[in-house]
Amino acid sequence: MMTKWLKESKHTVVFTGAGMSTESGVPDFRSAQGLWQGKDPQQLASTEAMRHNPQQFVEFYRMRIKGLQAVTPHKGYECLSMWAKHLQLKSIITQNTDGLHEQAGNPNVIPLHGTIRQLHCQDCGLTYSTDRYLGSDAYRADRHFASDVYCACGGFIRPSVVLFGEPLDPRPFELAAKQALQADLFIVLGSSLVVSPANSFPAAAKEHGATLVIINRDPTPLDHLADEVIQDRNLGDVLQSITDELALA
Repeated sequence: MMTKWLKESKHTVVFTGAGMSTESGVPDFRSAQGLWQGKDPQQLASTEAMRHNPQQFVEFYRMRIKGLQAVTPHKGYECLSMWAKHLQLKSIITQNTDGLHEQAGNPNVIPLHGTIRQLHCQDCGLTYSTDRYLGSDAYRADRHFASDVYCACGGFIRPSVVLFGEPLDPRPFELAAKQALQADLFIVLGSSLVVSPANSFPAAAKEHGATLVIINRDPTPLDHLADEVIQDRNLGDVLQSITDELALA
């Protein structure tokens, strides 16, 4: 049915979660306990840490940014790029911050939680390359901050992601909500659909007449709404199989 739905769709929207990233080797944020020297990632990736423990905050994101340098998009990302080129895939709404959709050439990506592949000044908003966190000057030998982590205005330079303790940027959220309501085919890839308010998009799409497909390794709370549910399979394999059936190149 998936190939039929994709061929007939006039407005397909894809929604991706952590499962899409983990197949490329990106650690799952919620299962990363123990990877960060016994620290809780949700505490380190917070506004509280940025304000009161900036050294560990920078160290945490420096490790995450460095880790992404060895990560490349898996074949499922390439399949979505072909869908965008040859079918009516209008947008990709993602909960992920790793930028793999963009790296794979996927157009019209809506990153709900921002991107870790860019930094900006907390005070003036000026954007910076992640080199500011990766360069040898990010720390001095005595572990005090060097100028690399401060803007010319004196503000602290931080990753352009939504931190714990911050609200979602309303602009991508509103755009994603509009896309969900316009969709006639809404496909969930690798999301547990437990994080609010992002998990409202599949239900809204279904309520407005969209065909809903949920592809996730484990069951989700919205499976009962879906027209098709696929579990216990790698997303890359599923997407490649669908793309092969569509004979896209």
